[in-house]
Amino acid sequence: MTDNTTAEPIYLPDAVPPTNHGHTVAAWTAMVGVMTGALVSAVGCLPGVPFAIFWAGLVIVLLACVAGLVLRNMGYGQAKPGVEPRRSASSH
Repeated sequence: MTDNTTAEPIYLPDAVPPTNHGHTVAAWTAMVGVMTGALVSAVGCLPGVPFAIFWAGLVIVLLACVAGLVLRNMGYGQAKPGVEPRRSASSH
C-alpha cells in the first residue's frame, strides 16, 4: 500500500514557452495545401490520367507555400523572439 500524503514537488515553468512547433494558421494552411498538391500530383501519375494533372498538383504545392509565407508575414505564423504573436479572440 502506498502513502499518498507525500508528493514530489512539481517543477513547471512560469509561463508557456514562446514556441508552438508549427501549430499556427500559416503552418496548417501550407501543410494542407502541400498535402493536397501532392495527392493531385500522385493522381496525375496514374495511367490514363492526363499528365497536366501532375503539373496542376505542383502548382497547388507552390501556391500553398506562397500562402504560408504570406500568412506568416501577416502575423499568423511562428513568432520571432521579441515579437508578440497575433491571438484570436477565442484564445483569451
